[in-house]
Amino acid sequence: MRLLVLGAGVSGRAAAGLAARLGHQVTLYDRNAIPDAGGLATVSGEWDPLLLTGVELVVTSPGIPERAAPITDTVEAGIDLISEVEFAWRHLDAPTVGITGTNGKTTVTELVSRMLGESGLVAPPLGNIGAAASDAVGDALDVAVLELSSFQLRFCDTLRCRVAVVTNAAEDHMDWHGSVAGYHAAKARIVANQEEGDTVVYDASDPGAAAIAVRSEGARVGVSVDGSEPLGVVGDRLEWGGACIPLDRLGVGDPAYLTDLALAGVAALGMGGSPEAVVDVAAGFRPGAHRRSLVAEIDGVRYVDDSKATNPHAALAAIAAFGSVVLIAGGLAKGLDLAPLASADGVRAVVAIGGGKDVLLDAARAGGPAESMEEAVHMARLIARPGDVVLLAPGTASFDMFDSYAARGDAFAAAVRSEEQ
Repeated sequence: MRLLVLGAGVSGRAAAGLAARLGHQVTLYDRNAIPDAGGLATVSGEWDPLLLTGVELVVTSPGIPERAAPITDTVEAGIDLISEVEFAWRHLDAPTVGITGTNGKTTVTELVSRMLGESGLVAPPLGNIGAAASDAVGDALDVAVLELSSFQLRFCDTLRCRVAVVTNAAEDHMDWHGSVAGYHAAKARIVANQEEGDTVVYDASDPGAAAIAVRSEGARVGVSVDGSEPLGVVGDRLEWGGACIPLDRLGVGDPAYLTDLALAGVAALGMGGSPEAVVDVAAGFRPGAHRRSLVAEIDGVRYVDDSKATNPHAALAAIAAFGSVVLIAGGLAKGLDLAPLASADGVRAVVAIGGGKDVLLDAARAGGPAESMEEAVHMARLIARPGDVVLLAPGTASFDMFDSYAARGDAFAAAVRSEEQ
């Protein structure tokens, strides 16, 4: 088969390598130069539709928007178009648990992988984190644990998850999908091929997640942290059905993380995880870096890094976790409205950085713009009073000012530490 792979990043190279191992005639395309392609045929530079001549299958990387010319030309030519994770899934010899959502999917994926691993199963995290799914084809896996972004799901046709997890579904990536409906439709691909005997686990309190779950032909299992469901937080314990743990044994009390633990435990048990492993992993869970991490307390003010809040839904959840907030927000908004961050209950003032300054400040009760993270932290310190939280929850991607959300969080922490001196 003649196969064209679009994008020479991690997933594109993995897909091209898998195609070559399977004996296909493969070409790897990227607009940028492609060094060290390992003997693969490559084409770089401006896109040319003639690259589709004679091609029977196109595998696309998640970084290429669905309205980009390589995608639209492929569709117009009537050539089969699938994502890297769909290509890999067709060759994976293991039952699959897939995790998606606007926020929380990385945490849940890591938790499910750990719970299954502690149960004695080979279940590494794949897909949007960990290794590319294509690199795992041929490995002796007991379970394929796939974190699935909307970009990856958009071009999945046959992917079937024995257990699908939907953490939530708000607005994100409008610049890629073009509309909320398009974004949610892509997310819903995670349950599109489920059948009787499969399961979708979802946050029952999230309308977007519930709307996706109802599309599944499998069993629908909702969790909650408000006691409205039999799974999740029930009284003074976290209940998974077959396993439970007292809340006072957990290292987190934030509703978002309790939801993540509830979703992960139900999914892990559904994929053969042991109750003991689910409990042990939950008891030892601590959030990763740049996820509501306390950097310092200065003069009675806490400085919290939630740089991982890369969309308004995540930032609003972070704001709701605290009382009185001086918010540092702004950046690459991806077509999303930032105004609700500035007007959210508990936000006393906003220090706006990067893109979206005008929108934030127009809706803010107080605050002002800053040209750097150092200036933003210093301004926030002048505004904050004892009992406040200076919260970095940008609600945006970082790429207008920083290389990554991690670099943005590191810059915040460095600026806070300089204020301590």
